[in-house]
Amino acid sequence: MKIFSGTSNKPLAEKIAKNLNLKLSGLEVFVFPDKEKRIRILDKVLDEDVVVVQSTSSPTDENYMQLFFILDALKRNGAKSITAVIPYFGYQRQDHMFREGEAVSVKVIAEILKSLGINKLISIDLHSTKIVEAFNVPVVHLSSLAVFAKIIKEKGWDKDSVILVSPDMGGVRRIKILSGMLNNMPYGFIEKNRNLETGVVTAEKITGKIGKKAIIVDDMISSGKTITVASDLLKKNGAEEIYVFATHPVFSENAPKILQDSMVEKVYVADTIFVPEEKRFPKLEILSVSEMIANSIKSN
Repeated sequence: MKIFSGTSNKPLAEKIAKNLNLKLSGLEVFVFPDKEKRIRILDKVLDEDVVVVQSTSSPTDENYMQLFFILDALKRNGAKSITAVIPYFGYQRQDHMFREGEAVSVKVIAEILKSLGINKLISIDLHSTKIVEAFNVPVVHLSSLAVFAKIIKEKGWDKDSVILVSPDMGGVRRIKILSGMLNNMPYGFIEKNRNLETGVVTAEKITGKIGKKAIIVDDMISSGKTITVASDLLKKNGAEEIYVFATHPVFSENAPKILQDSMVEKVYVADTIFVPEEKRFPKLEILSVSEMIANSIKSN
């Protein structure tokens, strides 16, 4: 087996390779003066099982194009099988047509990946099952919940004083699973509205009994506004300490400052997306999913 990494999240790829007792194989990315890129595989892959790690976070289009070129190079050079590890799957929120005239971006990406000959996709906390359904190859859909549960257990909090909170009804299934991992810790959800035109989120009410500690659990943090709206509502309803566990640190716009200035005590995220130093902040803690991904590669 050989493992290659694109440039979007090389630190995670290196950790995955280490867990597999491998080193990253050689890959050259040459940038022309007009910013076009040339991809070249430096190791022989003929009749090899190959793994490619590339998160497709911002710059999303650029990272996808790089992944496409890597996959094409592997296919042309005779790789026996190709497993695409896309920890964060860009465009995942565009999984259906919200308004007339829109493209369904997830289906477009799936068709391209299939045409480039991937044999398997491994991803983490996809936004919906529609993404899995878009593929005709095996999709291994991993979850960071076990990583989160381990940290929460280590805190030793009395479950009767804690509530797990989903910031919307769409995350209730996720919160129920985490509750089961934590000896049926109480959970609830926030009823909210999001304006599709402006993106403005308003929280309506909380379903569930608020404990002294509230743990907001979500699949990603983009602008940070959903978290601040949720934390404000939780504080108003009696929560004394608020913690956030979210898989994907998208961190668009001023999200780091918004989160640092918010009422939350700590923000835990996975390393599915590389967070550069300028986007890190004191309340942030990054948890690794590399071992989980490596185990999935081994067992599949």
